[in-house]
Amino acid sequence: MDILNKSGTSNSKNAKTAYKAYDALDKLNSEQKEAVLNTEGPMIILAGAGSGKTRVLIHKVLYLINEEKCRADEILMVTFSNKAAGEMKGRIEKYLNSDNLPTVSTFHSLCARILRRHGVNIGIDHNFVIYDTQDQLSTVKECVSLLDLDPKQARPKAVLEIISSAKNQMIDEKTYKEYAKGYFQEMVASIYPVYQGMLEEHNALDFDDLLLKTLELFRTHKNSLEYYQNKFRYILVDEYQDTNHAQYELTKYLSQKNKNICIVGDFSQSIYSFRGADFRNLEKFKRDFPDSKAFNLSQNYRSTQSILNAAYSVISNNSLHPILKLWTDNESVSDLVIHEADDQHREAEFIIEKVKKLMNNDPSLTLSDIAVLYRMNAQSRTLEEILLHHSIPYKLIGGVRFYDRREVKDVLSYLSYLSNAKDKIAKKRLEKLGKRRFKDFEEYKKDFDEKNYIENKSTIEILDGVLKKTKYLEKYDEKDTEDMGRLENIKELRSVAIEFPELIQFLENVSLVEQEYLPDQTMEFPDDAITLMTMHAAKGLEFRVVFMVGMEEGIFPHSQSLFSIADVEEERRLCYVGITRAKEHIYFTFARERTIFGQRANSTPSRFIFELPEEIRELNGIAYDAGAPDFL
Repeated sequence: MDILNKSGTSNSKNAKTAYKAYDALDKLNSEQKEAVLNTEGPMIILAGAGSGKTRVLIHKVLYLINEEKCRADEILMVTFSNKAAGEMKGRIEKYLNSDNLPTVSTFHSLCARILRRHGVNIGIDHNFVIYDTQDQLSTVKECVSLLDLDPKQARPKAVLEIISSAKNQMIDEKTYKEYAKGYFQEMVASIYPVYQGMLEEHNALDFDDLLLKTLELFRTHKNSLEYYQNKFRYILVDEYQDTNHAQYELTKYLSQKNKNICIVGDFSQSIYSFRGADFRNLEKFKRDFPDSKAFNLSQNYRSTQSILNAAYSVISNNSLHPILKLWTDNESVSDLVIHEADDQHREAEFIIEKVKKLMNNDPSLTLSDIAVLYRMNAQSRTLEEILLHHSIPYKLIGGVRFYDRREVKDVLSYLSYLSNAKDKIAKKRLEKLGKRRFKDFEEYKKDFDEKNYIENKSTIEILDGVLKKTKYLEKYDEKDTEDMGRLENIKELRSVAIEFPELIQFLENVSLVEQEYLPDQTMEFPDDAITLMTMHAAKGLEFRVVFMVGMEEGIFPHSQSLFSIADVEEERRLCYVGITRAKEHIYFTFARERTIFGQRANSTPSRFIFELPEEIRELNGIAYDAGAPDFL
């Protein structure tokens, strides 16, 4: 490949740049190289987990600049997080050794820049402010008050979630009422235009407006659209499986003229539908760009072949999206173990035993090489307690330690104050939960003391009585994703109440567990610690050893997903994400009996266990004829 400029000469700086690019390109595998060298026209890069898609994106940019002589400022790279954008920009800058760099941005920051410059064409002042979530909630509360609506019915978070979803689907405040069905949506239809009016009055845009208003600008002012179509000759979009409808339309507008758009994604890792992500955007892309070329990145650089086979065996049961069969040159031997425990405590003990054994057998293995993945945040409680008991450091990613969670501390304060009326800290916390709620609680406490419930009722009865009397659970909306997590945490506290039927014993256990937190308080994220996180939080990460716990129907897949094929398929994609985090060893665990959300019940192994390769199931004593249920 000729790495000199068009005239056949090169200055030292360009030669250094070109050499670096050539050196990197030479190290790409054949699939990666083909994806990099094809630069013209629309293209789809289906990039499997651990297949080096970031490397391909970066060297595609370098190739355009060094070989195709494209100006850096004619290239736009779009990704989903500021962190990812910063990392890509840094790596490109290292190779280019130049101040002239491509535009590397998130969707929202790109739109903010466009509107600062051209938003005046649709009445947006260039000094607009961007409202964060707290600003938005305050505005919705103001709207509810102005419209004299019941704040218990018009919960600001739920209202905001509906408005955000509408905006992601490009439904504005004027047309939403045509889509509204049922009492709550009709109420949102009355709030939406008032909310939008307040934003305009305050010269503010929310995050969804950044996209919606940019699309409005492109629809109504062709000069502005043409400016950006001419500016960005080449467009590359990362994590395309996570785009929503508005983001799809934005990239479509920008690429209509030159049609040099490259989308990169793994649709087997599309797990964010609750945020509006739509994996069907791939089919829209094929429809709108019928001449698009497709490239597969199927060579995996992370995992062993047996792990990849397990992942494929599960994900191949999906039918709504393209699926890659990954392969690797890695000839290492993996542990793939399915373990059935008696209950959740023995499940956690198994993890401890296995971790100790692995580390004894392999001195190079550290705690930070190990991750425990679960479907719901509430599942961390048992794991935390066992790890604390064994003095094994851990860190929670994307979450708060169980007994530090706000809703858990609220309920514990009720029980603590019932047990000890001199607990002024608990009382102060309860008073902040609302005057009416505290008055109801005081009535319950009076009855509690008079009837000596502390001696006559079990912890679970007391806990349920408090929740019923104070209507504490009404603070949260099951339709809200975050609130659902909080409700699950409260329900998990009931599991502890069942284990410790005496209230004093229950509170003592909680105190002892909290006390064990203390040694780590000065080191919130110790350098060497086991990682605990949800499957969702694990996307994009990798570990030498992965434990996937709670592999039971109703837990994973989640009970709320069991009524829809599309939802079950998303749960399966989430399982695929979990499996492909593992580099060397993976352990699937489930319990024969589990106490969760305050209920003890026999468990059914997850359908994903039965979808693992037959040889793995047979090796672990699990086969289809062992009674696999007739799943949806």
